[in-house]
Amino acid sequence: QVQLVESGGGLVQAGGSLTLSCAASGTVFSIDVMGWFHQPPGKQRELVAAIDSDGNTEYVESVKDRFTISRDNSKKTVLLQMNSLKLEDTAVYYCAANIKESMRGPLSRHWGQGTQVTVSS
Repeated sequence: QVQLVESGGGLVQAGGSLTLSCAASGTVFSIDVMGWFHQPPGKQRELVAAIDSDGNTEYVESVKDRFTISRDNSKKTVLLQMNSLKLEDTAVYYCAANIKESMRGPLSRHWGQGTQVTVSS
């Protein structure tokens, strides 16, 4: 069984910074893409940033130049460094990863439990 455990959410003032961390554990054979999604209040969950196993990254336009995604393949972790936070960044942030649990097994998406990020004025 695979688990993704997130940490690092909290309350921060606008303009401040937070770093979210997510660690995969359990029967992990390999990890393909890892990413962060957010779900603002009353809105749908959407992709914020993603990184593949080679370190190629992708960001939603609204966070480019403010957020940085990185990963440590040996530790099976992914980080999201969030700078210059805005009120509209307030959301529940979810870690996600496409993981194979065995060599011949399927690639399947796993989700963390979510962590709240609240940006105040």
